[in-house]
This record gives sequence, C-alpha cells and structure tokens, in this order.
Amino acid sequence: MEITAELVQDLLRDQHPDLADRPVTLGARGWDNQLWRLGDDLAVRLPWATETADALLLKANAWVPVLAPLLPLPVPVPQRLGEPSRRFPRPWIVTTWVPGVPGDRAPATCSSSAADALAAFLTALHRPAPIGAPKGRGRGGALSEVAEGVAGGLAALTELGLVPGPDGAQAIWHDAVAAPGWAGPPVWLHGDLHPANVLTENGNFCGIVDFGDLCAGDPAVDLAACWALLPDEEGVLRFQRAYQPTGDGPTWRRARGWAVWRAVGSLLIAEAARRGRPGGKPTWGPPALASLRRLTASVA
Repeated sequence: MEITAELVQDLLRDQHPDLADRPVTLGARGWDNQLWRLGDDLAVRLPWATETADALLLKANAWVPVLAPLLPLPVPVPQRLGEPSRRFPRPWIVTTWVPGVPGDRAPATCSSSAADALAAFLTALHRPAPIGAPKGRGRGGALSEVAEGVAGGLAALTELGLVPGPDGAQAIWHDAVAAPGWAGPPVWLHGDLHPANVLTENGNFCGIVDFGDLCAGDPAVDLAACWALLPDEEGVLRFQRAYQPTGDGPTWRRARGWAVWRAVGSLLIAEAARRGRPGGKPTWGPPALASLRRLTASVA
C-alpha cells in the first residue's frame, strides 16, 4: 500500500498522540521497510515491500534494545510499537533517529579510524547469543547454503564483463567453501553490513542501521564487511588486527567468501537499476566493485 506522511501522522494520532504533532518527512525506502523521520530525533519504521518485513521489524523491536547499550556506535533503538489497524494492517515501530549519510553515498575515507570503529563495533556485538536468539535468512550459517546463488550470479556478471578478476573471485569463493566451518558458539550478528546500512560523517563511521537481519551464527558474515566498507587494503589489515577475538585462518577464509557473496548480490542489484528494474540501487555498484578488486588483488 502507499505510505504517505499523512498516513504516518494518522497512525501516530491514533496510537501515540503525544508524537502526532511532530513534522514527518521521508527518510528512506528500503527492501523491507520505509523510514519516515519524526522531528529531529525519532523515526517511524513501517513494513512495506515484502511479506517477511513484519517479522524482521518485530525481531529488531525485541532484541535491539538489549544490545544497543553494549555497542560503541549509535544504532536505531525502538521506542514505541504500533499495532496493526484498519488504517495500516501491519505492525510498525518508532525508533531513535541516527544521523549520518549512508556509506554507499558517502564512503569512509579515514582508513585507520574507520577500521578501528568497525572493529570495536563487531568486537562488542560478536558475543555468544542466548538460547532463543533468532536464526538468519541464509546468513550466519554455512556458505554452501548460498552456493547456488553465488555461482549463478558470478556467471551472469562475468558474462556481462562486470567482475574484475573473475578467476580470482572464483578461487576465493571455492577456497571459502572448502574452509572448516565455525566451531564456536553462535554469536550475535548484524547480518546485513553493506554500505547502505553503515552511516558516515567526515570520512568515518558514525552509526549502524537496519537490524532486520539480526541473528546468531558464524561471525564470518559480518567480518566480510571490511572489504566493502573500508577504503583500502591497509584499513582491512588494521581491522583484522584490531578485531577481538582475533579471527583464525578459516574464519577469514569464510569471511572472504561472504564478501564475494555480498559483492555479487550488490552488483546484480546495481545492474537491475541500470536496466530500470524495480528494486535496483545504482549506488551499490561502486562499493561492490571496489570490494572485489581488493579481494582479487590478494590472490593475483
């Protein structure tokens, strides 16, 4: 259904009238949700395009308030829950607003400080998750679960000439799939650390958003973000040294595989934008290409 500022204000007036007089402006339209700014310090998050969005939103509402005080970067913390109604038959939440510019539009440029900030965030997040923590949607588990999609995506992108160093990308992927799996306890994962979900200011990271894929599992899927988010190889190496506990060899091998998975998916989404297809994001292409170049340079 169409979501407008008027609808958001009506929902607030019905269920949270003390917030209804704040100005409402569109913040962002994502895969699953729309985000509408509510004054200067709050936002309304509403499920939009996918059937799974309700469950992802309720999961974030349940778990992010528990994790947020432990994290060294600002995250959107749920404040109010909106119930389904005749006006809008899905749940929705009011969260804090995290200022900053998405990294696909303003990439990090301060290599050292960005590496340290990312390492500190993931060190704090990657703690053993409790029994009952949510499982991921094809992430946080074995790479074999996404192997078919990666193989098909790499083949399609290589045919279009969009993969820098396709042999290197294939080699990294096959090595990652062959690496031993995660033997530790399932740890908390963001699960969706791509540039559009990491905010920047003055060249450094200033916030992490969109916890819809929060789950427990293998930390490699989050560690893969260093190749997509950091501006150079020096930053990647600094991140790997700063992350505690230090990942072992198999973990970094799996992380490189997840980085290929992320880059392939982002390039396909960017290509969809070029072809005018719904859901395409043209700004996702450059970070994905940069990530693949850094990855394949290490095996050249």
